[in-house]
Amino acid sequence: MGEDWRELFPYFTETGDPDHAIVSAVREIALPEGAVAFRQGDACGHYLLVVEGSIRVIARSESGREIVLYRVRRGGSCVLTTACLLSQGRYPAEGIAETDVRALALPAATFERGLDASPAFRRFVFSAYGQRLAEIIRRVEELRFGSIQNRLARHLLEYTRHGRLDTTHADLATELGSAREVVSRQLKELEQQGLIRLGRGHILLHDPAGLKTLAEQDV
Repeated sequence: MGEDWRELFPYFTETGDPDHAIVSAVREIALPEGAVAFRQGDACGHYLLVVEGSIRVIARSESGREIVLYRVRRGGSCVLTTACLLSQGRYPAEGIAETDVRALALPAATFERGLDASPAFRRFVFSAYGQRLAEIIRRVEELRFGSIQNRLARHLLEYTRHGRLDTTHADLATELGSAREVVSRQLKELEQQGLIRLGRGHILLHDPAGLKTLAEQDV
């Protein structure tokens, strides 16, 4: 087991008998960019921990509308995976590797035995679950109460690199839980204000300070 795993997940330094059995059952998996980590409706077969990369979790309605719920990044666990394992339910969303991903996978059966046998493992699982659940609640509050312009400004600031964000209006709509037409209208307004410049498949940030002011405005 690599040292980076121990640094990210201190639980793996535990040396008790039940913990040794759990750790020995963990396997490292690799997902190339664009690969499906899990599909909506699938049964959950493994407890997942991300070592490197990012998995984007997307919910899809019956009408086909999509929204990004959250991302699982380095050092994180997937709250839906944990919930499905605890409830023996099926995934209500889809996970897609948006970069190359290295992850740890613990078989569901070992996960269940570990919860029964190891207090240290239970603390590890529920601590991670609680942290991720708090993030989900913040995300729901943002979607429910935040204005689309406010959320758009924050998203542009967070994901733009070196003044440029390669994306489409449709992808931004999925990220923000809105309609493409609404996002396009908001982007045009930001461009008219001199905050951004729109290009084909990309957005250039002209005034990050102005966007930051907009992002921090109270709803």
